[in-house]
Amino acid sequence: MSDAAARPAAPLWQKALPWLITLVCFGFLWTRVQGAAARAQLDVGSYMAQVLAEVQWGPWLALMVPYSLLFLLIDTLVIWRVISWFNAPVRVRDVLPIRASSYILSIVNEQIGKGAIALYLYRRNGIPGWEVGSSMLFIMFCEFYYLLAWATFGYALAADSLPPVFRAIPVVAAAALVFFALWSAFFRGRLGAGFELRERALLRAFRLARPWQYGAVMLLRSPAMIAAIAVYTIAAGMFGIPVELHTMAGVLPVIFFGAAVPGPMRTVAITLWVVLFPGYEGQVTTFAFLQHNFFVFFNATIGLLFMRRAYRELLEGEATAATTS
Repeated sequence: MSDAAARPAAPLWQKALPWLITLVCFGFLWTRVQGAAARAQLDVGSYMAQVLAEVQWGPWLALMVPYSLLFLLIDTLVIWRVISWFNAPVRVRDVLPIRASSYILSIVNEQIGKGAIALYLYRRNGIPGWEVGSSMLFIMFCEFYYLLAWATFGYALAADSLPPVFRAIPVVAAAALVFFALWSAFFRGRLGAGFELRERALLRAFRLARPWQYGAVMLLRSPAMIAAIAVYTIAAGMFGIPVELHTMAGVLPVIFFGAAVPGPMRTVAITLWVVLFPGYEGQVTTFAFLQHNFFVFFNATIGLLFMRRAYRELLEGEATAATTS
């Protein structure tokens, strides 16, 4: 019997929960937009058409396209740096095609995209799949701490304006620091000596990593957050939402962190924009929806441009491996 056949089906509530959360979020946004339309003495369709007509579309696109390209570059540099540390020397231009192409899979799930990178590097460069997977896991581990560090900074700036659920951020940050100390001691010190878990191939990057390398990945990725704060501040103005840079610096990292963490914070983060900017319900709903979806789908479009090159290099790598084996 195959693993797929042996695996029990997910319970119905587990399948329905994401849809239920989505419906609740859309319902909440609908009531807010409907209320704003009523105050303007318009129906929802006319109100949203008016909001869309006032957006500065040309400048917004001119802002978002370079931002997406910058994010791709930073994302590629992070993967290149980690792979070069823990697996094998690779060139940035070798990583760029598959990082861009993997954004297509990331529409469904970011982890699937990273899995595609691991498979590509295994077939193209002969790097063992488990070892590359370990590096991808290391990157995801650092991403959590990167988002948490920025969210803690944002919470310190904007704590009074955030919903009560986000008061958990300082507690989570403190617990995460304790966990990191134990994690490092387990993989680099005596704490994990003799444990089979520490020797597994999937955790190889953590055995090799020094504490400064975690910090280096976070620093290397931080220009993306700084750019995001600036871009979101400028873009909000193009949608008719007045917001200052320091306000966005406090709010945006918390929203990004909340959206990346399952549970109640994720649900609140989705609707947080409308709560934080009362009186601009239509503008904020449009802004939040388009910012996210343009970023996701434009990155996937970039991936389509690189897909042929990634596929060609993958075939060349497989041919080279076959002739040398």
